Amino acid sequence: GIAAIIWYGGLQVIEGETSVGSFFSFLTALFMMFAPISKLARSYNKMQQAIAAASRVFEILDTRPEVTDKPEAKKLGLLAKEVKMINVSFAYDKSPVLRDINITVKAGTILAIVGISGAGKSTLVDLIARFYDPTGGRVLFDGIDISDAALESLRGQIGIVTQEVFLFNDNIRNNIAYGRDGTGMETVIEAAKAAYAHDFIMKLPHGYETQIGERGVKLSGGQRQRLSIARAIFKNPTVLILDEATSALDTESEREVQKALGNLMKNRTTFVIAHRLSTILNADRIIVMENGRIVEEGTHDELLRLNGIYKKVYKLQFSQIGTAIEPAAERG
Repeated sequence: GIAAIIWYGGLQVIEGETSVGSFFSFLTALFMMFAPISKLARSYNKMQQAIAAASRVFEILDTRPEVTDKPEAKKLGLLAKEVKMINVSFAYDKSPVLRDINITVKAGTILAIVGISGAGKSTLVDLIARFYDPTGGRVLFDGIDISDAALESLRGQIGIVTQEVFLFNDNIRNNIAYGRDGTGMETVIEAAKAAYAHDFIMKLPHGYETQIGERGVKLSGGQRQRLSIARAIFKNPTVLILDEATSALDTESEREVQKALGNLMKNRTTFVIAHRLSTILNADRIIVMENGRIVEEGTHDELLRLNGIYKKVYKLQFSQIGTAIEPAAERG
């Protein structure tokens, strides 16, 4: 195109139809147009990418939640007596996951939930936070069906620590105080100390102002988990759900996280899902699930004396590390 313009313009100059100055002025203007046109093309490409991303974002934002408040939903008070499940069943589509679950968990106690993958453990605690509504039965907080309660008042008193920690590309302070603006630094530090996170935070280049990257990629697994626990302590929930909170950690990191979890569980109604039985030996009660049902229930010592599924899993795990904890009666 440029060669054609030069040929045609040069021909016009030779034939006297235009001047040399006019021709070079035209060429200069033409070359000056290239950069803006190129930028405009790049901007158009970015705009198309943004439109594609925005369409996916708005698709999520426009999705209607399956669980919503009833028009007459009442505000739920802080749990004071018990969490109760009565004949609870649940199915994804038509595939049953939970069947006839009946449990009562007194306020301030620890319930551990054990079972192989697919037994329905995570689904059970999801019903407590009302991420789903049961297809049968009721879940009660102090005698009030949570399906009749306002979601904000229910979830506002529940803290969740999972195996998959979700941290934001922000500083440590904002990740701990997530969702609460204007909180004093002292409260954040207290939560971090209770989660055994303060020491490693202070060793980072900028302390609590350190940027941790998307999903906390600049931290180790144990450090991310302790930040998640600090966030839960900061929230100060009445009900706590721990879903495989230590299963992805090495032994040393697990030891640190266990100490942090000990502080977190004090005086809270706690539901603990764990594959590692070492993390739930001191639970007030343990239930063993299989195929969506509760097949065994009791304390650690009681379940060992049953010689059932729990004892088989227990012996398998502790034989691998060369130690075991016998029932209290056998320990004498």
